[in-house]
Order: sequence, then structure tokens, then C-alpha cells
Amino acid sequence: MCTGTLRKAAALLGAVFLAGACTDGSSNAPITSPSFAASSSSLPHINNTTLPIPVSISADFSAYDCSNNPGPQITFSGGSFLGGYGVEMTFTNNMKGTHTFTDGHIVDVTVMPANEQIVIPKQPVLGGVGGNPFIWVQFIDPKGAALSGEIFVGRCVQGAGWHVTQAAVTTASAVATFTVEGCENSPGPFISFTSGVTMAGLSARIIFRNNDNPVGGPHEADVTRNVAVIPAGLSLTFPKQPVLGGVGGNPWIFAGFTDVHGTALGDPTLLGRCEQLSKVLS
Repeated sequence: MCTGTLRKAAALLGAVFLAGACTDGSSNAPITSPSFAASSSSLPHINNTTLPIPVSISADFSAYDCSNNPGPQITFSGGSFLGGYGVEMTFTNNMKGTHTFTDGHIVDVTVMPANEQIVIPKQPVLGGVGGNPFIWVQFIDPKGAALSGEIFVGRCVQGAGWHVTQAAVTTASAVATFTVEGCENSPGPFISFTSGVTMAGLSARIIFRNNDNPVGGPHEADVTRNVAVIPAGLSLTFPKQPVLGGVGGNPWIFAGFTDVHGTALGDPTLLGRCEQLSKVLS
């Protein structure tokens, strides 16, 4: 709760927010309202361009034409399961000092449930190195940086079928946009918001080698091919959700993103005071 300190940011996933921290004995800088110009929306909003999204990848491989040039050929398919995220809102009528407020009412809402599935369509991959190569897979971000180590899959001639699972974390650009009404009513205020994410993307790098030693082998024979696991720019939108403030009396309203378990991802953003927000939106 926010009787001195909001929950601290999850160490695994990093910090998120703009201004409006609620911490005991913190700096003397004033809490400021967010800039609506930070988004294409004229409504109060929060955004995060590096929202961490855990991913569980389940991929299937099969191989054929192992001895033919420019073989071998691989088929790659499966699915990835996203970890989800949420939004936490805090309403308070008693804000003391610069970064301290009390009498807070906190509401956690899951925006994207865990295990949202992204299907990996079946894709052909041409190896381009003959001679029954050994095959590895490595998961990478859109800039080619490794999200996993190289995972040995098997040798082509053995490739009736393989299955690989891997955990990783990708990023997304997320926004939540709010509407505000009913500031004077108890148990109001009444808030609703919509949210969406655009995924940075994630790929699988499939590596073919004619030697099973990736360090000392004949690297001139290495061939790599990248296939999409989560397409870059994939957008997901989520329907409008209501949030009941439950504090009344024209409260100050804060909002921030959480992971799917409700753990805050950084400090909250001050959206503004309920009546002022509702007048802006009227």
C-alpha cells in the first residue's frame, strides 16, 4: 500500500516510469503532471518503450536432404507464450510533502494474462552446407544480440524431429490511456483505460556446422539462418477495462505498469487530480 512507500520496482525487470514517485524522505523535486504530448493521445496516459515481457518458447524442428548441396533443409514451427503485464492505480486524498502521500487505495488490473500465445508458423530453412551437418539454435533480439546460448539440436541425418524449449525476455512498447469521471461520488472515482503493446521481436538463429565443436571447428563451413519467433512490430491491443477508485473526494490519481503477478515495474506516474482530469476530458 502507499502509506509511505509504494512497492519497489522488481529487480528482475527494471524501472519504468516518468515522474511522481511515492517514497519516504525522498527528493525535494515537485511531483509534476505528465505531459500529454508524450503520446499521440490527448488523454492522460502512461507509456514504456522497454516493457519487459518474459517469453517461453516451444519450437519443433525436422530435417531432410542432409547430404545434398545446398541442403540440408529444416522445417521450423511451434509457439511462444508471453508472460503478460498489468496496470496498478493508486488514489489518495491526502498527499503530504513532496513525494509522500497517505490514505492510498490501490487497484491492480491484469491487462494481458500470462500465456498469451504467439504461433510460430511452419517455416522452411535451407542450410546451405552439405555433408550431414550438426545443428544448433540460438534465440536473438532484433539487433542480433543473444537471448540464449547456442542449444545443440542434433545431427541432420538424425533429424526425424526435435523439440526445443527455452525461456527468454523480450521487450515491448506499451501504452495505457485513461478516461476519468464520477470524482465526487463514493465509491468513485470511476476510471477506464485501454492498453496495447508493440513487440520488439525475437528470432531463432539456426546454425549448421560440419564439426560438432563450435569453438575449434571449421568455421568457414558454418552457415546461419534466422527465422522469426515473434515478428518485430507485432501489435496487441486489449479492450477497455473499468477501475473503481473507492476513495471519493477528488483524489490524486497515480498509475504504473506491473508484471503479471502485480509487482510494480518502477515508480508510478501522477496522472493528475480527478476533477481537473475530468474537466480536461469533458
